[in-house]
Amino acid sequence: MFADRVRIFIKSGKGGDGHVSFRRELYVPAGGPDGGNGGHGGDIVFVVDKGLNTLGDFRHNSKYIAESGEEGGKRRCTGKDGENLIIKVPEGTVIYDDESGKVIADMSGDNLQETILKGGRGGKGNMNYATSTMQAPQYAQPGQDAQELWVRLELKVIADVGLVGFPNVGKSTFLSRVTNARPKIANYHFTTLNPNLGVVDLDGGKGFVIADIPGLIEGASEGVGLGHQFLRHIERTKVIIHIVDAASTEGRDPIADIKAINKELENYNPKLLERPQVIAANKIDVIYDDGSDPVQAIRDAFEPEGIKVYPISAVTGQGVKELLYAVRTLLDNFKDEPVLFEKEFDYDELMDNPNESFEVSVNEDGVYVVNGPKIDKMLGYTNLESEKGFDFFQKFMKRSGVLDELEKLGIEEGDTVIVGDYLEFDYYKA
Repeated sequence: MFADRVRIFIKSGKGGDGHVSFRRELYVPAGGPDGGNGGHGGDIVFVVDKGLNTLGDFRHNSKYIAESGEEGGKRRCTGKDGENLIIKVPEGTVIYDDESGKVIADMSGDNLQETILKGGRGGKGNMNYATSTMQAPQYAQPGQDAQELWVRLELKVIADVGLVGFPNVGKSTFLSRVTNARPKIANYHFTTLNPNLGVVDLDGGKGFVIADIPGLIEGASEGVGLGHQFLRHIERTKVIIHIVDAASTEGRDPIADIKAINKELENYNPKLLERPQVIAANKIDVIYDDGSDPVQAIRDAFEPEGIKVYPISAVTGQGVKELLYAVRTLLDNFKDEPVLFEKEFDYDELMDNPNESFEVSVNEDGVYVVNGPKIDKMLGYTNLESEKGFDFFQKFMKRSGVLDELEKLGIEEGDTVIVGDYLEFDYYKA
C-alpha cells in the first residue's frame, strides 16, 4: 500500500550513569576513587535510502528508541556507548515536529543523513571529583536524559513538473505517452491513487521528471475527496501543467475547472500560484465542429494572465511535442537548485536547555522553594550526609545563582528553604 504521511515517536538513548567505586587492592592503601564514566546514549539518525519510494514500513512500527549508554565500571572503565538508531526514509521525505508543524529536516538534495535527536551524555564517575581536599568523593554524575519527540513524516515527490487536473481529463494517458511510466488507465474517478512519476526524454534537449498528481476536486485542500492526500506532492515542482478536457466529454467547463484547481492550490499553499503554469487543452481529437472554438475560449480566458495554452491530444500525440519543449524552456529559466524546505525547528532551543534551569519561589507559608531539572541533577550526584558533600552543595548554590535569586525575593537569616523533593534547611548567610 502506498503511504506518504505517517506519525512516529522517536527517542534517543539515555546517557549511562557515572560509577562510584574505590581501589581495593592488596598493598595499595587508600587507593582512591576509580569509578568510571557512563557511556553516551545512541542518537536518532535519519538516512535516505534511494531504494524506497513509500513510507509504508512505518505503518507497522510507530516507536523508535535508540540504545542507552551503559553505566561506568570499576577501575576507571567507561561504560559502553549506546548504538545509534538508523531510520531509513525515501528521498523527498520532510520531517516535521508533530506538535508545532515546524520543519525539522528535509531529506532531499545533498542532505542524505541527518541526526535528529542526540543521545544523552554519559555521567562522570567519582574518579573525576577527587581533589586535594576531597580525596574520597561518594558521588557520581547521572547520565544525561534522552531526548524524545513525536514527528510527522511526509513524502513529497521530487519532480520538475506536476500534472494537475480533474479526474478523467487524460493525465494518466498523457503521462504514459510522454514518459516511461505505465499508470493504470480506466474511466473511473480517482483511478490514480498514487502519484505516478516518469522521465521525459527530449531530442536535443535535457529531459525532466514529471509527476501525475492524483485527480483533484473542489474542496480538496480542505480534506474533501482523495486529492488532498496528494497536494503535498506538487510543492517541489517547478512548473505546473493544467490538463483540461477541452472537448467537455463529461459536460464539464474547462475554464471553470482551471479556476477551481488554482483555487485549491492557493488554499493549500499560496506560493504554488507563483510557479510557472501552462494549460494543456486535451482531447482536441474529439472536438466537434459546431461553430464554437473551446480552445480559443480557454486562450481568451488565461493567456492575458501570461498562461500559455497548448491544444493537444494525449491519445494521438497531436501537439504534445510543442507542449513538452515549451515546458523545457520554462524549466531552463527556473533557478536550477531543487525546491527544499528550510529547517524551522531546533530541539535544544525548544527545550531551552532544561538541564540548566531552576525556579525559586515563596509558598503561602513563607517557605522558600527551589526546584527544577538542574537542582534534581545536582541532588542526584551529591552525598549530602558527608561534610564534603554538603560543602559542595553550598558552593553549587552560590555558583549557580540560586542564592542570588533567594536574596532578590527577600530571604532573611533563619528563613526555611526547601530544595528539591526532600532537602530542607534554615538559611544563614555565609
